[in-house]
Amino acid sequence: MVAGALALSAFHLAPALTALPPVRRRFFPGLCGAGPVDRVALTFDDGPDPESTPRVLEVLAEQRVRATFFVLGAMLERAPALGGEIVAAGHEVALHGWEHHSLLLRGPVATGRDLARARALITTVTGRTPRFFRPPYGVLTGAALLAARRLDLEPVLWSCWGRDWTGSATAQSVFDTVRADLTGGGTILLHDSSCTGTPGAWRAGLAALPRLVDECRRQGWTVGTLAEHRDRAQ
Repeated sequence: MVAGALALSAFHLAPALTALPPVRRRFFPGLCGAGPVDRVALTFDDGPDPESTPRVLEVLAEQRVRATFFVLGAMLERAPALGGEIVAAGHEVALHGWEHHSLLLRGPVATGRDLARARALITTVTGRTPRFFRPPYGVLTGAALLAARRLDLEPVLWSCWGRDWTGSATAQSVFDTVRADLTGGGTILLHDSSCTGTPGAWRAGLAALPRLVDECRRQGWTVGTLAEHRDRAQ
């Protein structure tokens, strides 16, 4: 009985190791969102937020760039019209969970229920069935992987981020932090909401966005959605 309990715990917790960038870069490049070396995927987490998401959409339109938005079901439920606006603007909507809670302490039933609920809401609101799943905090579990497989969701994390949820974030710090790990074929993580970070921190990522797009283009990389990125990798 003890051995069985230990095995179940290991199955549940072992995937969380992929939250460590060196682990997923070396052993699970697909989880990094790896794609063709002439492309970069741009992704946003934690929205949609009526205060910040429209501003992000405006800048993306100005830059003529499409992105993937990993939405929270609870946020989408409060602002369903924004889900439609994201899709109408040509962007992709993906699943980030129902609420921004770590899945480490949630079992298979609760995890599966949360993901299914969020997936159903996204599909109803946007008319599009989400393809990708990114767990809160980037922490996967065995239960999350099982639920994702059952719901036909592809887990994807990121290869570089801007740390744009912190109170100390600035446009320069976000640019520098992303650029330190950004390579062709990578996936960028920014945030279109500060619902789980320092209030207003999203402004630093927004201010850095045009410069990040310019840098990618200077390097000869096409910036786009995760679906475009992953499809060209296959």
